Amino acid sequence: MPDERPNILIFVPHDLGQHLGCYGVETAHSPHIDRLAAEGVRFKNSFCTAPQCSPSRASIFTGRYPHSNGVMGLTHGEFGWDFGPGERHMAELLRDAGWHTALVEYGHEAKPGREHKRFEEVLAAEQYEAGRGHCDAPVRVAAVGEFLRRRRGHEQPFFLEVPLVEVHRQQFGYNNPPDTTKGIYVPPYIKDEISSREDFAWFQGSVRKLDDAVGSIMATLEETGLAEGTIVVFTTDHGIPFPRAKCAVYDPGLEVALIFYQKGAAWSDGRVVDHLISNIDYEPTLLEMAGVPVPENVQGRSFAPLLAGGDYQPRTEVFGELTYHGRYDPRRCIRTHTHKLIVNFSSGHSFMDPSQQWRPKCVTVQPPNPAFAFHPVVELFDLREDPWERVNLAGSPEHEQVQRGLLDRLHAWMQETEDPLLTGIPLPPMHYRAWAALRGE
Repeated sequence: MPDERPNILIFVPHDLGQHLGCYGVETAHSPHIDRLAAEGVRFKNSFCTAPQCSPSRASIFTGRYPHSNGVMGLTHGEFGWDFGPGERHMAELLRDAGWHTALVEYGHEAKPGREHKRFEEVLAAEQYEAGRGHCDAPVRVAAVGEFLRRRRGHEQPFFLEVPLVEVHRQQFGYNNPPDTTKGIYVPPYIKDEISSREDFAWFQGSVRKLDDAVGSIMATLEETGLAEGTIVVFTTDHGIPFPRAKCAVYDPGLEVALIFYQKGAAWSDGRVVDHLISNIDYEPTLLEMAGVPVPENVQGRSFAPLLAGGDYQPRTEVFGELTYHGRYDPRRCIRTHTHKLIVNFSSGHSFMDPSQQWRPKCVTVQPPNPAFAFHPVVELFDLREDPWERVNLAGSPEHEQVQRGLLDRLHAWMQETEDPLLTGIPLPPMHYRAWAALRGE
């Protein structure tokens, strides 16, 4: 009797947010991803736990918030964050349940060497291990194609994580030609000027290359006869790599694409779901769909019943956080369908600059001069009237009740999840290495 357990293929590209045609960005060239959405299930109000790579990715694959799983900052180089003791990656849970597990090159959710040990197979690892940096889409696509052809006819199901490096900015900008074939879209929180339009043209070129890569992999999945037995998840780690998006807990930093698709499955029917979803919900959902027990410490909620048409209690809020990225910038937020409340624990600048350029090409509309704008303690936005979070309502008498209620809910969440910010400043891994250096260790 054939093994009916599903394969799982999850795309997690960098820095994409919801900058896709299927999410209403008409200038984005994304026909292959749009087709996934048209034939699968697209989640309209999908958010990540953190607006940066490693913490968000760690949430996807543990079902836990960054301050709970230990990854409160970047994992590579001197940053050195990693899973806390006893934390288990979804790949490990599926491996123990009988799945063959594979990662393409480097997932960026844990320290590189330790991360690879969580998988049975690492594809296209040679370039990264040789110190030549991340391999781009063609190398990864070829590695995935070879893997899928090898898995054709296997009874054992597989779990494959595909963390495409597009559309992350590279050291000297984008590696791909700009794309203006459908025009250029500059979001309203960025000043629409020549330099920003140029930056978004290059960004759209990388989106196009990413979409081509997804299309190639999906074609191979079909060609190998694996499509009907494979749950495909398309998401990203956080919002787009522009000011007030990536590295900020405003909606443009936390909103992420999320599409579930399986050829021939009854639930894969072109729906658009409005419910609030957090990326800590992915792991329990996929484990339930695979028939694998969900660990008790998972903080996410399975939405598998929503896909299957069963009883599902929608979320009333999602939570987001930032602790470390390039520096310490502790922020916590709660987001409902109608409001966003942010609490800032330091007096840093209003947002980190994610442009990775000495002279950024994009400037925000609000604040008009980011170099002289610093965090207030509390920020409150009415998303119905102010979807781009420009007008801070915190402290206004007419919003006092809403503000107090959201503060209480945010505080309760921090207590329930034992957020270390409630007891002090969580020290980064480099702090302990500095102590060791002082002691001559």
